[in-house]
Amino acid sequence: MTAIQLIIFDLDGTLIDSLEDLAAATNHMLTSLGRKPVGLDQVRGYVGQGARRLVERAMPVATAEEIEIGINIFLAYNEAHIVDRTRLYPGAMETLAELRKAGMTMAVVSNKNVALCRKVLSTLDADGFFATVIGADSTALRKPSPEPLLMVLRKLGVAADRALMVGDSINDIAAGNAAGIATVGCTFGYGDMTELEDATWRIGSIPELLEVPALRDRS
Repeated sequence: MTAIQLIIFDLDGTLIDSLEDLAAATNHMLTSLGRKPVGLDQVRGYVGQGARRLVERAMPVATAEEIEIGINIFLAYNEAHIVDRTRLYPGAMETLAELRKAGMTMAVVSNKNVALCRKVLSTLDADGFFATVIGADSTALRKPSPEPLLMVLRKLGVAADRALMVGDSINDIAAGNAAGIATVGCTFGYGDMTELEDATWRIGSIPELLEVPALRDRS
């Protein structure tokens, strides 16, 4: 097996548990627009394709103008309260440290806007682990398109067969597969288990990443 040099991580539902903060931002938006709040499980189903898609899912019957207003309200609140309850998943910091110690290059590719990605990582003291961070507004296309992942490969000079994509949703798995990158599905995240069926491997916690054959047998 070709030695892995690069691990590309999704952010929400993979490295960080941000669901409560996303739900708070969603419900602030909804109540500001005179709509009823929704529960965590509903918001879980909205997450994964960026802020616009989240707002569209939260307000399925809305005008284009309402959607734009909703996006602005959601993003402003989310930025102001982005780490009120958001935390790294258990063992994530230690796992990232082990991977860095082993000489692994790491990156983040998220469907969250890049400034918000950087703010979260910086506030959680995790930004120093990543050679690059790509957000929804960094490329013309976002996951499940492979383009953000291909951008990372080009930027860091790594071949696809020397990379892993780690994520919790079908967007991550589809993007990795389309880019020719082996994938690791995180069963503890926000995606349904059926979304991870095409992953090369599946893990139940971030520390289990260290036991994935492509990394355990790395030479």
